[in-house]
Amino acid sequence: MKTINQLQNHRTYRQFDKNYQLSETELQAILDSARQAPTWMNGQLYSIIVIRDLTIRQKLVELTPNNPHIKDSSVFLVFLADLKRTQKVAEKHSTPYHVGESVDPLLVATADAAFALENAVVATEALGLASVVVGGIRNEIDQVAKLLNLPDYVFPLAGLTIGKPIVEMKIKPRLPEKAVVHYDTYQDYDYALIEDYDLTMKKFAEKRETKDWTKKFLDVYSTEPNGKIDAFLKKQKLLK
Repeated sequence: MKTINQLQNHRTYRQFDKNYQLSETELQAILDSARQAPTWMNGQLYSIIVIRDLTIRQKLVELTPNNPHIKDSSVFLVFLADLKRTQKVAEKHSTPYHVGESVDPLLVATADAAFALENAVVATEALGLASVVVGGIRNEIDQVAKLLNLPDYVFPLAGLTIGKPIVEMKIKPRLPEKAVVHYDTYQDYDYALIEDYDLTMKKFAEKRETKDWTKKFLDVYSTEPNGKIDAFLKKQKLLK
């Protein structure tokens, strides 16, 4: 029940004690927990970069200026979908490597990385610390990849800022269960549930939430993609 309570009280934090230093024991516990996450066929198609170097973290802040906590926290982790390891195996055994010819390997590696990231979030909170997942590292994906010296067949999925929080956060409401949870088959639902959620989020009134939930995603998915991610995936040999 303690774990369930922790999961149901998850909050994202963005303000951290700049002077707090994560111990080696705490960091290792987080990394070990991440590495024990579920993974397809035990493939472990991900890698984690632990970034302590403040120079690198400052450069990441410059690339993602909405995330100053990357530098102000105790440590920053970057989770990678990593199909380089299996490429090395194929090369060693002189066998074909068909990654890039289908989206499936990339989806699997992305899922593996996401599972590891979530385990890291849970472990962080179990230690009485806090975190924020940073998807913004994909906004300048080429520069981030160059900064982190990423080889081909590797994709930076998201970062994770970890530290000791200094500002208390409220638990953010989620979409109504009936709009998310289905039994036996996918079932349509009343659009009013989504409208109700807009009202719920207005009442929640978090400073960062400057748009209705519907407006936010109307804007996101009505904008023509800039093509950066697609081009990067092709360059990395993850998609043809």
